[in-house]
Amino acid sequence: MTTALGPRTGTTAPLPAGTPAATRDRARPVRPWAKPLTYVLLVALSALLLVPFFWMVSASLKTNDQVFTVPIRWIPEELHWDNFVTIWDRVPLMTYLRNSAFLAGVITLLQVLTGSFAAYGFSKIRFPGRDGLFLAYIATIAVPWQAYMIPQYILMQRAGLVNTFTALILLQAFSAFGVFLMRQYYMSVPDELVEAARIDGLSEYGIYRRIMLPLSVPALASLALLTFVNTWNDFMGPFIYLTSNDLWTIQLGLRQFVGQFDAEYAMIMTGSVISVIPILLVFLLGQRYFIQGIATSGLKG
Repeated sequence: MTTALGPRTGTTAPLPAGTPAATRDRARPVRPWAKPLTYVLLVALSALLLVPFFWMVSASLKTNDQVFTVPIRWIPEELHWDNFVTIWDRVPLMTYLRNSAFLAGVITLLQVLTGSFAAYGFSKIRFPGRDGLFLAYIATIAVPWQAYMIPQYILMQRAGLVNTFTALILLQAFSAFGVFLMRQYYMSVPDELVEAARIDGLSEYGIYRRIMLPLSVPALASLALLTFVNTWNDFMGPFIYLTSNDLWTIQLGLRQFVGQFDAEYAMIMTGSVISVIPILLVFLLGQRYFIQGIATSGLKG
């Protein structure tokens, strides 16, 4: 018979034979070393994941000949803070940051809007072939972008949209992953709530705007953060469609420090540190909703 610790004496008291497994697991005594060991492992893994970031910051404060010295000197003998001043004179960094922010902001807004709207239809509106259409749409995630990259470029070229932000915005305004993420979250919303709103005379657009959107703030924040980071770090899209220097993003702008025979790695790392700051700010502002959305978007579906 399964036993549990008594409330005062520390002895074990028998549990009924039909006690659920989850209850039996909670009744088991917690080993005193389990929690500290968990913290140690989490700290070690976090430090391991942060090593590339620390190296990038360290390299941004060095000269080019010091970046790849062996052994690695994590703290340079002389900190070259002037790198963060020089880079603004070497390239139009503000233009690149502004272009990246514009593209990331517009594409994020469109993906959140289209993804949440389509997810509502796939989760709360019944129509013939709904599940099959959803599976077919989600299956497009498995198709690599390289498979349809050239046809997309030909379409944009014939439409006269090459070397414009419009091409990138149109191609990335819809996301199958965004629809999947939002649908999984919407499935956790009781259908009875939607049915009650319909009985009260609320239209489907009203249900989406007044009920589903307010309830799905964590999932919307998760999708927005993932989309913003992905668009901000995108290199191949702007590299293919943007040829004018005035339209380059920060990822393309850092290529100016790569020459035919060598590269200014200190400047590249300095620009990389600057480009990471907006992403860190966005994550810090929305981390609570992001973690909650990731934790709850797969509860049901």
